[in-house]
Amino acid sequence: MISPETYQTYKNLPPLAGVATHAEASKPGLGIEECVTRLKRFHYCFKRLHEIFTARITAEPIYELKIGFAHHAYLCAEHADALRTRIGEMREPPLGLEVVPHPALEVLFDEILAAPSGHEMLSGCMNAIIQLTAAIRTYRDETNPLTDAPSRRVLRFAELELNDDMARWCDACLLALPLSEQGEFDFVWELQRLTKLAGGLDGTESVVELSGSNLPRYYSAKPYVYDPIPRRDERWHDSFNQGVNPEAFLYDPGMPSKPKALMMLFKRIREIDVPEMMASILTETKGKPWKFYKDMSRQLWDEARHAMMGEVGFVALGIDWTKARITHNWSLRLNTECTPTERHAVLFFIEQGLMTKTGKRYEWEVGIDSGIPLMATIQDFDWADEVLHAAIGRTWYIPQFENINKALEYGDQCWSRILSNWKEVQEQGLTNHENWWPAIYRQACEAWGETPDPKVLAYSTTYEGKRADLKEVGVGASG
Repeated sequence: MISPETYQTYKNLPPLAGVATHAEASKPGLGIEECVTRLKRFHYCFKRLHEIFTARITAEPIYELKIGFAHHAYLCAEHADALRTRIGEMREPPLGLEVVPHPALEVLFDEILAAPSGHEMLSGCMNAIIQLTAAIRTYRDETNPLTDAPSRRVLRFAELELNDDMARWCDACLLALPLSEQGEFDFVWELQRLTKLAGGLDGTESVVELSGSNLPRYYSAKPYVYDPIPRRDERWHDSFNQGVNPEAFLYDPGMPSKPKALMMLFKRIREIDVPEMMASILTETKGKPWKFYKDMSRQLWDEARHAMMGEVGFVALGIDWTKARITHNWSLRLNTECTPTERHAVLFFIEQGLMTKTGKRYEWEVGIDSGIPLMATIQDFDWADEVLHAAIGRTWYIPQFENINKALEYGDQCWSRILSNWKEVQEQGLTNHENWWPAIYRQACEAWGETPDPKVLAYSTTYEGKRADLKEVGVGASG
């Protein structure tokens, strides 16, 4: 007699395309309605975690946390997108993906978003990640591995990154960070209570019927307000300094390629201001299609990677990058003086300028010519990323205008308008625009065993009167 346990495939080949055994596939598993209900809850959790990580990037002073938030926001955006696609395969629109699954879940993530300390925010995220991982494992165990193979595949990747990347990173950060000094109440216990009221993150436990007004709020009693001011830890000092113009050096035909590689590393690590600014676009722009937030989160993560490329490049060369002065002037002024659309306009204008022969191709050629192998790798991938970013801009920015020329013109105007505070920050005593270049160049020459080139060592061109694309923007302007 044939049974699922004894059934033999031809020549004992792996059964059912390798997704399951006949015994496993013979169990009924979850129905479509239950699958969709749970998947919607997983989608909501990833979407809210994406919101939290993104919103906290700008004001987080610790660089390692800032770039970590950028990475995990991107991962959450990718998994939310995959779940949206899968749910769309199982149901006809409207899919109800913007509906809050349960009021307690909404309060839970609002509390994490509004947590006053980085430690509590990460504790909250860690708690949600652990419970979400467990809920996904339960789903994968209970659903039929053959009939619901597409969902199990989507969740397999989600579980992998939740457990191996996100939970591991959060745990390491929590071990390294001190607790808040103001005396924390048992934040995680409160989050677990809210989860229980919601019937678990997946809703499979006993659900308590509540309205949002019946739920106590602590940190989120006062609605969270995004903080647009870029903050950085003590390694990033003199943040208004615009005393060295790396673009003018980079495009000077009289300067050698090897020192130009140092300037490109500075330009890469300086790109930390792009995630600081893009987080404001994502957080303050409401009502766009989900693909907008997904695509922009990818770009934000890429820009964070570029900053890390600069950091790695300096470390690989034995150079202390903290001796440079890495300004936050660009992200600060865009975040506080421009609308989200104006910020996007500036971003797109800069990206398009990088597509010219004097843009990323030139930087890649300089990287090769510098004789530093890592520079060629960094610039190769930096160039590829910018090609993608220009495409993202064409998808989400240009359609707001009659044509690309109008879009570029607007971006040019917005950029010029916010770059005019060179003398102002100096007069306010915020910076003396110190020339930090000689200290960086001397470190490099010492590591290379070379004598500094007097012409390179004497470089002192500033951003006064120029933008980063070398365009003159009027007396007193900065870059």
